[in-house]
Amino acid sequence: MSHRTIVSTDTLASHLSGAWVIVDCRFDLQAAEWGREQYLAAHIPGAVYASLNHDLAGPRTGTNGRHPLPSIEALTATLGRLGIGRSTQVVAYDQDSGMYASRLWWMLRYMGHDAVAVLDGGWAKWTREERPARSGDEPRPAVAFAASPRPELRSSVDDVTARLHDGSTLLVDARGPERYEGRSEPIDRVAGHIPGAVNRYYKSNATDDGTLLPPQVLRATFLRLLGDREPAQAVMYCGSGVTACHNLLAMEHAGLTGARLFAGSWSEWSADPTRPVEKGPSKP
Repeated sequence: MSHRTIVSTDTLASHLSGAWVIVDCRFDLQAAEWGREQYLAAHIPGAVYASLNHDLAGPRTGTNGRHPLPSIEALTATLGRLGIGRSTQVVAYDQDSGMYASRLWWMLRYMGHDAVAVLDGGWAKWTREERPARSGDEPRPAVAFAASPRPELRSSVDDVTARLHDGSTLLVDARGPERYEGRSEPIDRVAGHIPGAVNRYYKSNATDDGTLLPPQVLRATFLRLLGDREPAQAVMYCGSGVTACHNLLAMEHAGLTGARLFAGSWSEWSADPTRPVEKGPSKP
């Protein structure tokens, strides 16, 4: 049986033989090398490291967002270098709630690989439980990754623009309320949100210890958000296509499949001054 949303620390601790690919995705937006430094100092035994900037994002043009998706070819090469084969179970983790690990989770699903899960509670929970760790670099033998992309899992900026006033599409912003409402914008060019979007802060998906809320709780929350729409009518975005993946993970864990990612997110949308901007609280 493959794991497709989250795995517990107990489950992962019983699968450290090397058959599973464990990927350390720890990262800090303010210090790009912090995650790799942390990995080299201590990580889950057998884990390889994937950097958000270097491995899970493509080149920036100034108009395609802060963490654009890599090309299919580049991502295929990266996943193969990490040792991920056709039937490999992958477990991604980061420092705690899965903010960065969920980006790799979504990217693997987008590439047609379903056997991927996020470690519930991440490195913080692993270390609180005094589980084993190793230091140094642990590369895996490269393999040929079999890509089978699913374009239906993503929306481009043109898709979002075309559906802007289409009431059947629900745009969901995963950023904190202060950024969504336009009260603060520490990173991107303009404050605010895409017109018509509602706010679902990604941190609302987890408990204080960084573990996901129970599926039934998440399901009730997202069903209220969707209203009379199907999950496939929802498009998730955030600042740069990272924390939006946490909302997608939460929905999948709740049994709500089919929502899409606008990977360019607010950083791509706001790069063009002709695109409309809305401010203020989320509307019911």
